Formats: sequence, C-alpha cells, structure tokens
Amino acid sequence: MKTDIRNDKTALQLKQSDISEIIQMALSDHVAFDDIYTQFGLNENAVKKIMRSNLKFSSYKAWRKRVSVFAKRRQFYK
Repeated sequence: MKTDIRNDKTALQLKQSDISEIIQMALSDHVAFDDIYTQFGLNENAVKKIMRSNLKFSSYKAWRKRVSVFAKRRQFYK
C-alpha cells in the first residue's frame, strides 16, 4: 500500500515500510530532520504530517512536546 504525501507541491509515493522507517527515525532522539530529508526528501512539515496521521493523537502530542523541549535546550536537536 502506498500513501501520497505532499511536500513542496510534489506528491511523493511512499510504501508502508518507508512510512514505518520515517516514524522510527522521527521518534529517535539521535536522528535529525535533516537526516530524514537526506534519505527520503521530506522536510520537517511533511514528517509532522506523517506522524500526525499515523500516531494516536496523544502520542503525536507527546512527540511534538519532546522535540520542541529538546530543541529549546540544544542548538542542533532535530
């Protein structure tokens, strides 16, 4: 099954295995958004859309909070 993700006006076809890998990378504290962009060509907003549509709302909210808190503490986090 493939999913359309809009990124900079371009529709990208992603397999479910790619989406799973993107989610795993985004949840990791050791992988930056730049790394996801390099591997999949998805910017931060596209990753957020994927996370929002594939996680429970409470899990998505907790992930965003963790990313934003760490980003404020560290200059080069995510």
